[in-house]
Amino acid sequence: MINLKLAVRSNTLGICIGARVFKKAYHPRCNVVKDEKVDLLANCNSIVVRWRNYFYQLFNVHGVKDVRQAEIHTAEPLVTEPRDSELELALAKLKSHKSPGIEQIPAELFKAGGRKICLEIHKLITFIWKTEKLPEEWKESIIVPVHKKRTKT
Repeated sequence: MINLKLAVRSNTLGICIGARVFKKAYHPRCNVVKDEKVDLLANCNSIVVRWRNYFYQLFNVHGVKDVRQAEIHTAEPLVTEPRDSELELALAKLKSHKSPGIEQIPAELFKAGGRKICLEIHKLITFIWKTEKLPEEWKESIIVPVHKKRTKT
């Protein structure tokens, strides 16, 4: 009789622990965002507009609508042109198996290209360095909001 009680008790404990672990692991998806007035937005289009406005306000530089028009004055000394050895070192330090950027070129491709791809990238970087003009595509970015714990709005 004692063994039967012990078996039922240990099985109940296992079920309770399993239920607790399952409950902690499950987080229902929340597609709700707060607007400026702290009202909740559930419509996908209004959520996208809210994020666009939020990041526009966040990245707006002193009232300038186009960031490319902002003048930046620094007291930094002139920096020499990047060397190909610096680029090789930077490419060697790239971490593998990471998410690629907008261009969808993984770091493994740069590493596998060897010296030849390093020289081509170096030509591109020195051209940009001399002309002081970035390609328009390089000015794009992907912004992924990372929510705080338990706050999805």
